[in-house]
Amino acid sequence: MNFTAESKILIQGISEPLGAIYTPLMQAYGTQIVAGVSPGGGGKPIADIPVFDLVEQAISKVGRIDTSVIFVPPYEVMDAALEAIAAQIRQIIIITEGVPPLDMVRVLRKAEATETLVVGSNCPGIIVPGQLLLGIHPPEFYLPGKVGLISRSGTLTYEIALELTRAGLGQSIAIGIGGDRILSSSFQQWLQILEEDDQTEAIVLVGEIGGDSEESAARYIAEVIDKPVVAFLAGYSAPQGQFQGHAGAIVASRIAGLGADIGSAQSKLEAFKRAQVPVADRPSQIPDLVKKVLEQV
Repeated sequence: MNFTAESKILIQGISEPLGAIYTPLMQAYGTQIVAGVSPGGGGKPIADIPVFDLVEQAISKVGRIDTSVIFVPPYEVMDAALEAIAAQIRQIIIITEGVPPLDMVRVLRKAEATETLVVGSNCPGIIVPGQLLLGIHPPEFYLPGKVGLISRSGTLTYEIALELTRAGLGQSIAIGIGGDRILSSSFQQWLQILEEDDQTEAIVLVGEIGGDSEESAARYIAEVIDKPVVAFLAGYSAPQGQFQGHAGAIVASRIAGLGADIGSAQSKLEAFKRAQVPVADRPSQIPDLVKKVLEQV
């Protein structure tokens, strides 16, 4: 993981509506955006940032780039991500929602082959409070500190960050892993990253009903993670019996012994209970739980 104030950032889709809105906000936060890419828009700076037609042209002009943030339309995401990977950019954040699943599969195959970290799609991105903003997080909700925040939800990430900030519990980093069907980086991957991060002392994991991500994360926490973890689950009020996962998750859960009710709030709560991870009933409880687990360290 290389997300610092010195990181050099590229914006793909800088002239798209979201790109044009959030690029100046990221820049105002102190993020070093060194170039943008907009096919057909090369040579037309945006917010004093040079814009190029191709990623390769941007790198030849500005040099090494650490991370690309992608705002292009859904059916252009695969080409944009593969172009960034081919240009040796090893951290990619896909903000775009609704990327075709097979396109994401192709991106992930190439990312795995090249050891590229991909976040998203359909995510708010990453914020390292006080250092850099990569995406659409509202930075005023965040405070530099020692709590790492990993979430499937966008807006819940902001709400929980604000609860932590109001309680004086700053954050080392906040990651929205995304809400589309095919996601790139997982809870487990980020749990391991934060486990090894010297700036993080405790972890807050924000999950949702549907799929087996939280059950798998709970097992991983029990087996691998030493730092204290607090969880919150969204979706308690969803209609009973309305399954929101997918066939692969059902089969995998039964093979792994996770239970036939995989994806339900109860299944996830029981998984975290087995892993001895405290689960908040509502976001406002999270700061007290974090303080409690930190006292026990």
